[in-house]
Amino acid sequence: MKKVELIFIPTPTISHLTSAIQLAHLLLSPHPFLSITIFIFKDPFPTRSPHQMQSLCSSSANDRLRFFTLPEQPIPGDAKKVTILKPLVEYQKQNVADAVANLIAAPDSPTLAGFVVDMFCIPMVDVAKQFSVPTFVFYTSSASFLSLLFHLQELYDHEFNHNMDQLLNSATEFAVPGFKNPIPRKVISTMFYDKETNEWAFDIARKFGEASGFLVNTFSELESGAINWFANQNLPPVYAVGPILNLKEKNPQIKRDEILKWLDEQPPSSVVLLCFGSMGMFNESQSKEIADALERSGVRFIWSIRQVPPESVLPEGFVGRTRGRGKVMGWAPQMEILEHPATGGFVSHCGWNSVLESLWSGVAVATWPMYAEQQLNAFQMAVELGVAVEVSLDYSMVGAGEEELRAEKIEAGIRKLMEGSEEIKKAVMVKSEESKKATMEDGSSFNDLNRFINHVFHNINTH
Repeated sequence: MKKVELIFIPTPTISHLTSAIQLAHLLLSPHPFLSITIFIFKDPFPTRSPHQMQSLCSSSANDRLRFFTLPEQPIPGDAKKVTILKPLVEYQKQNVADAVANLIAAPDSPTLAGFVVDMFCIPMVDVAKQFSVPTFVFYTSSASFLSLLFHLQELYDHEFNHNMDQLLNSATEFAVPGFKNPIPRKVISTMFYDKETNEWAFDIARKFGEASGFLVNTFSELESGAINWFANQNLPPVYAVGPILNLKEKNPQIKRDEILKWLDEQPPSSVVLLCFGSMGMFNESQSKEIADALERSGVRFIWSIRQVPPESVLPEGFVGRTRGRGKVMGWAPQMEILEHPATGGFVSHCGWNSVLESLWSGVAVATWPMYAEQQLNAFQMAVELGVAVEVSLDYSMVGAGEEELRAEKIEAGIRKLMEGSEEIKKAVMVKSEESKKATMEDGSSFNDLNRFINHVFHNINTH
């Protein structure tokens, strides 16, 4: 078979890049005639070491997986942090076009088969069209959020004449395609609170219509409602190819050996992990409420705190009073902790990667969403799937979110999580088993990945 090449363009953050590399490995492993070039542009959110992305690329590169760093482009000084990716992607279009032209002009270069772009990089479909190849969107959030985005965009454009306030005030809850339960207005309003952000999100949704398909980091057994809805719409096909997880991550910068040794000494399912993602930082007042909740609950815990040093936001004496039954640390080896038999619960911001990791590991979640689509993920876990308990469904660090959560509410959520109903435990274990089966030979995600590759090769052979 002739050699073919895919161009990957991930959003320049460590989590999106990691997922893109995992997807690339899944595609390359069974297809020796395929090669992939991943284009990198500078991370606008330097929340971790500036060398981390470079290190990840260096350790992942081989003769069929290459990385190309695009020239840095200046970003307007008035660009908002939330929408900074919009100008960042637009300004890189010409650089991408030039790089692809050079790539395919090289002697013995493979046939260019298409672009696989991160959801925020969909404007790159314009560049793919210059080379007459299809664009596929690698969607790292849930299929359910994708269906909600299309649904709201349709209402926004046609029924409510681009008035989001009117749309949100039209009902106290919304029936959304693919969901069994109506979604409360507050869950949606915490995500769509800013006019500029809304316009950008709906611009992306409209542009999605120009793609040739979606590779979604999910599995059909988890989101059958949303995936079945897509199958009956006049929209690009959805390939559920997840869960795509970084199961082999070993970060030498974190005290993993120390924390895993401590876990080895704890009873089964006795430890709760509190971890809120790379951007989940609480102020001193909210951190005190969490600390009070943990002290009063009496449960064993590992608490990952982003501030440096972590103790800087803790009440005086907290570490000493909880010594022996609790660990406070900075960056945590989340997946390894979740997979450890001593871990019995996870207080999470409900980022989609964390949702997938908790389900894979068979660990129930207490929901505490913060930003982006996490409120919907929390609703999905607690209400739709019954695999989580609620600390909050609509807390938000941005916009008109909920006020600070009090220790009593946090403690109640942790107790409910760790006492654990048999119904929730059973539901979590079912999803854990399904997530693993999906990625095995003849599993739903394994088959969808092959369906995608067949689509790519069919397109080459018919052009």
